[in-house]
Amino acid sequence: MTTTDELATFAGEVSFDELPDEVVEELKKRVLDSLGIAVGAMGATPVEQVRRTVEGANADGACRLWGSDRRAPSDDAAMLNTALVRYLDFMDSFLAPGETPHPSDNVAAVVAMGEAGDVSGADLLAAVGVAYEVQGELAWNAPVRDRGWDHVTHTVLSAACGAAHVAGLDYEEFRNAVGIAGTAHNALRVTRTGGINEWKGVASANTARNAVYSVMLAAQGMEGPTNLFEGQKGWKQVVSGPFEIDPSPECSRVFDTMTKRYVAETYAQSAVEGIIELATAHDVDPGEVVAVRLDTFAGAKLIIGGGEGSRYEVETKAQADHSLPYMLAAALIDREMGVDAYDPKRIRREDVQTLLRTVDVEEDPALTDRFEAGEMPAHLEVELADGTVHRVEKADFAGHPNNPMSWEDVVAKFESLTDGRYDAAHREAVVETVRTLEDHDVSDLVALLD
Repeated sequence: MTTTDELATFAGEVSFDELPDEVVEELKKRVLDSLGIAVGAMGATPVEQVRRTVEGANADGACRLWGSDRRAPSDDAAMLNTALVRYLDFMDSFLAPGETPHPSDNVAAVVAMGEAGDVSGADLLAAVGVAYEVQGELAWNAPVRDRGWDHVTHTVLSAACGAAHVAGLDYEEFRNAVGIAGTAHNALRVTRTGGINEWKGVASANTARNAVYSVMLAAQGMEGPTNLFEGQKGWKQVVSGPFEIDPSPECSRVFDTMTKRYVAETYAQSAVEGIIELATAHDVDPGEVVAVRLDTFAGAKLIIGGGEGSRYEVETKAQADHSLPYMLAAALIDREMGVDAYDPKRIRREDVQTLLRTVDVEEDPALTDRFEAGEMPAHLEVELADGTVHRVEKADFAGHPNNPMSWEDVVAKFESLTDGRYDAAHREAVVETVRTLEDHDVSDLVALLD
């Protein structure tokens, strides 16, 4: 039976010294990847709206607001800093058949609690491992998307577990924190259906704030419903249905997490990589394209291919990064898919707006079976005005768990996202601090995030 007792017992068994070396390496990659994305998002309008809100409510606090010298309490720091990690839609994803959450949504919450407690980098990594393990177990065993809940409903639990671990809560405090977080903070799927708006990129930040605040309350003795999962009208009855989890103290679920190569929704990664390869190999003239056909798996069709609302009306970044027609059209034209693809002027240009309407997205049940077996397949055809048809098939992409990024790949991604803000010496200082995080305190890391 999945209970708050089970989560508290699991978390109590996790320690940095017992984590396998390969898990520690993966966790460091996730931290560095998250920091690079956060730096790349600094200055984005929705993130700065969050920053102004947080700064307006706080004159000081224990935690740094990344991208400035300002400080705030842990919960508000988690709000802003998670918004930075999440906003570009360049974050990592856990790949499960019925749910695809973003475990990096946990990182800033754990960092905030670790900074407030002046903990070591080793303890931070262990707590990040706790959060990733809980997130992965819930995604795999208790999907909630089809029941109308957003995936950040999982994140409030995983972030609370990670934050409670790094804060050093005892067994009963831990159970109370999880009970408060999971009872009070469940998010609706409407965030990602129909006409998508900017809350999509900020919802997990709100979840991180709520998770941290739940931990802060529990640390002060606040009791919560420790029968959260199994209780009458509890999480299993109302949110998820029956399920069981089996989290490992080795935190091996991190290996099931993909790292994005392209600034695009998770399920678009293989298709975007494929169309860039196709366009480059055949020197495709976008003006000659009359049809783009994509066969994909059920989740991609549902979320970004039109299953939850039209994906052909694209005017904003929030709409563009959840539209397979837009992403494929922009990638074919530009032969890349980076941050610049979501500049408002680029989104509204006639070339991409015309081409995206030639894109047809269909689910292939065979590809759905392959996705559920651990691939991320995509079959693409591009037809030209003269009748020529070019084809490409992908099983996964660079960054998928079957084809993971190396440390050097993650460093290169970090450098590409941060070179407009940090000089080479500063970038190297961040990379080296994360690479040897067990030899540092959390304060050493956040001091570099100006």
